[in-house]
Formats: sequence, structure tokens, C-alpha cells
Amino acid sequence: MESAPLAGIKVIDFTGVQAGPACTQMLAWFGADVLKVERVTGGDVTRNQLRDIPGIDALYFTMLNSNKRSLAVNTKTPQGLEIMEKLIKDADILVENFAPGAMDRMGLSWEHIHKLNPRLIFGSIKGFNEQSPWKDLKVYENVAQCAGGAASTTGFWDGPPTVSAAALGDSNTGMHLLIGLLTALQAREKSGVGQKVSVAMQDAVLNLCRVKLRDQERLEHVGYLEEYPQYPNGKFGDTVPRSGNAGGGGQPGWVLKCKGWQDDPNAYIYFTIQEQNWANTCEAIGKPEWIDDPAYTTPKARQPHIFDIFADIEKWLADKDKYEAVDILRRYDVPCAPVLSMKEIAADAALRASGTVVEVEEEKRGKFLTVGSPIKFSEFVPAITGAPLLGEHTAAVLTDLGYTADQIREMDAAQIIRTE
Repeated sequence: MESAPLAGIKVIDFTGVQAGPACTQMLAWFGADVLKVERVTGGDVTRNQLRDIPGIDALYFTMLNSNKRSLAVNTKTPQGLEIMEKLIKDADILVENFAPGAMDRMGLSWEHIHKLNPRLIFGSIKGFNEQSPWKDLKVYENVAQCAGGAASTTGFWDGPPTVSAAALGDSNTGMHLLIGLLTALQAREKSGVGQKVSVAMQDAVLNLCRVKLRDQERLEHVGYLEEYPQYPNGKFGDTVPRSGNAGGGGQPGWVLKCKGWQDDPNAYIYFTIQEQNWANTCEAIGKPEWIDDPAYTTPKARQPHIFDIFADIEKWLADKDKYEAVDILRRYDVPCAPVLSMKEIAADAALRASGTVVEVEEEKRGKFLTVGSPIKFSEFVPAITGAPLLGEHTAAVLTDLGYTADQIREMDAAQIIRTE
């Protein structure tokens, strides 16, 4: 992709699992040459996790590592470390998400990397930032969601804290790091010097929970949160409660049943009662008498019986499937959406047409479905290709670094590298 925005940018992808690979995959989509550095035995652990076809790289790996090249090398050997140092001297970006201290123990501290290549930008993902008392903890997705405040504010008030299916800790952190890396690239254009860019998973989760921190401050000032289901009849404690499916932006909303909900677990829509659209909403659901009724005309008047209102709306929905309901409601500018299952998303023609869902060919697996770029450009369309096999590009990379065919064969035999 010579004309791609990041063409010419060389990235060493020293990451595994999800947070780091999500970041580097998007760099690859946008044209960077991303070299995934992997262990000679097994490679990235996700190649083997949750396999659906024996002997074939798992979808977990292929959906996070498209458009990359693979170098399999044992960096714990002197020759392996030498290879890494040669790569670093010619790279623009290196990204890692190892456990705290692992890079230092490997002999690749930020100070050493910066000395080898002062222009290189070093991206690092950790569970907690350097000021945290938990900075030495290893962190996974749900750990980050709990530490970042998401779990405590997700779920229903009579149940336990709940984690989200969305990768708030992993992919979200990768996207935050991507923003930082692109910013550092721009800064390097001015200074000529690279820098270290760090993102903690706890911090990235909290960044998406800022409205809940807002609510904590409001709660401490007034003692209640008027848009939460607990108001006005329930009790508030001293921390932001779980609010079920309520909207967090001051516009009441809820997940409501549609026709077929008894047999289809996703026969629901999300329905929002928008303050400035109240009259249209009443017309849409066949309740024009509510428009001027004092018990309904203002958000404050509606809140004490908001669930009675939602129950009446569900009666209107009872003979409509979720698609029919949304088609009617959108004509009245009611903010709503069907609850889409992953099966429905996979088959969605519009998502495929936009490149948000794409079908990709992978050498051994064949065709599979994956998520494409959520970012759309007017002058560039990312071309999504398959993920690399383990060590697929090792020989080519080492040849470019000046190693001879005999040296490559010797290192392969000694398991310092792996070629495919």
C-alpha cells in the first residue's frame, strides 16, 4: 500500500494477545510495515487459544494480526537480541505489552532502545501506570474493567458488578496507544526525536467511564442522581450505583421487548425518550394525549413513573418485531436501535458494504469473517489481508538485515529463529 497514509513507517510489533495487537493491526491497515516478533515455539499465545479448526491458527489470532509480517526469534539468545537491536536501529515505532519489567530483563529497556535509535517511538501498554501501587500486577481484560470503574457501574442495582462484552480493557487501550503513537510521530516531525508513549489499561477504561466520575461528583453535591432509575423512590448510597439499561446522558432510555421476545433472546430495541422530542415520541407510540398532560410534559414529571411509561411503550411494541419498530420510530426522530446479535451483524449487508465487516482470505484457514476499519477516509480505503503464519517472513527479514543463507539455516537449526 505505497499510497497509504502510513506507508514507509516501520513498526516492530513486540506484543501479544489483544491490546497491543489491536493497536499495531490498525497501523498495518493504514499502511505501516508491521513486523510481528514472536516466540519460535508457538508464537503469540492466541494462535492456539480457542481454536475452531485443529492445527490452524485460531480466529483470536487471525482477527488481531491481519496485514502484518511474522518474525519468529528467540530474543533470550545473544543472536536473537542482536537481531532485535538491528531491527530497532532501522525502525520508527516499537510496541510492547509484556509484563512489567520484562523488557528491562531482556536487555531492551527504554534507555537502551533510545540510545540505539533516538528517533524511535516506544509504545508500551501496562495494566496500571507507574504511579499506581499495583503497577507490578499482570492485568487482563476483566481485571482492567474492574479497576477502571466500569464493572462497579455496570449491571442492575440488585445484582453484582458486571463486566462488558466490549473490550474496554484490551482493544480500547490499544486504540488509546494508537492515538499516542500518531501524536508522537507528529511531534518527531518537529523535534527529530522519538519518545516513550505509555498507556495503562486502568486509565483507558476510566477514560470511557468519565460520565460515571461526573455522576460521583454530582452525587456528593446533591445526594441523588435524577436520571437514574433509583430516583425519586429509591435510595442512593455514597457511590454511583448500577443503573441497568438507563441512559447515562440525561435522556431516559431502556431495553424494551418486541414481538417474539419469548423465543428470541434478542427481540428487543433500545428506546430513548429525548426531552426535546417528546411530542414526536408521543405521536409515534400512539399516545398523543401525553403531549400536554402535566404528568408527562417534563422530564421531572415523567421520572417518578418512567417504568410505567416504558411498560406502555412495550404494549405498543408487542405486535412489531424490532426492525419494524425501528422503521416506524426513526420517522419520528426517536433515538433507538434494534438489539443486534453477532449472527445478525455477521450477515449485515450495510456493514459489509462499508468495510466494517470484511471477509478475508488466510493461507491455511481459507476465508473468514473479521472486523474491518471503523475509521473511514475519503481518499483511502484500507485493504484487509490475512494474518501471517508463524515465522513466515523470518528468512526475508534476516536477509534484509544482511544475514547469509547459511547463517539463517544455522540459526533455524539451533532454534534461535524459526522459518516457515
